Amino acid sequence: MLIAIDTGGTKTLITAFNREGEPGVQYRMPTPHDATEYLHTVRNIIHQNYIAKHRPVDVIVIGIRGLIRDNQLQWDTIFQWKNLDLATALNDLLDIDVPIWIENDANLAGLSETIRLPEQPRNSLYVTISTGIGTGITADGKIDPNMALSEGGQMLIEYDGKLRTWESFASGKSIYETYDMLAQDITSPAVWKHIADKLSRGFLVMIPMIMPDIIIIGGSIGVYFDRYINPLKHYLRTQLPEHIPMPKFEQAKYPEEAVIYGCYYYGIQRLSESTTE
Repeated sequence: MLIAIDTGGTKTLITAFNREGEPGVQYRMPTPHDATEYLHTVRNIIHQNYIAKHRPVDVIVIGIRGLIRDNQLQWDTIFQWKNLDLATALNDLLDIDVPIWIENDANLAGLSETIRLPEQPRNSLYVTISTGIGTGITADGKIDPNMALSEGGQMLIEYDGKLRTWESFASGKSIYETYDMLAQDITSPAVWKHIADKLSRGFLVMIPMIMPDIIIIGGSIGVYFDRYINPLKHYLRTQLPEHIPMPKFEQAKYPEEAVIYGCYYYGIQRLSESTTE
């Protein structure tokens, strides 16, 4: 059994996948921003619903925001957690000895959305646009190990005469602060064209660098894909060098479950690699 934990900025989702890849009951909880409280709450859910019921746990995968290096959370801008060894701490609390793997949630969502495409691309770029902007890059159906630490939302781009991070002027949070409206309430084509211009600034950097076959847009702003995709493509076509191919754009198909399924796919890939070594 593989336990998948999607740790979001406001809520955490926990479920278990059987060997056929079928998820079980989903347990939801508000995400505590205190690391100790978070670990104890997760421990209690896992212990009560799996370990205490003698359901064998083979591996646990945690998807979480922030920079993950050497299976540890190095930093996150929302939780303000730094150099946190979640895997060791959770194993100690559960008093079990199973692999616990930590991975960036955007990487996992990108892996999930890519694997579930009808045709597998050579490589893909997943961009989640919500409170911030996160990016996940896959190559040959796996998280690209050379780009797994990349933080596209933190790219420094000159905008409005200032050097700023991409997410500081193009994220869902920035959209709300700029227009005093949630994305769901924005109906003006002119406003969406302005938003598309902001989004294009980051894509104009990432497309020539990664040369993705496909770009998948998720997150809360991904929901309104149809409102800005045409002006976004127009900006990209007119600005990209002619020898740089325009990637295909897709709306994320499984925004609510992308990370949790990404935990599953990542876990079985890691288990497969460990058995062949």
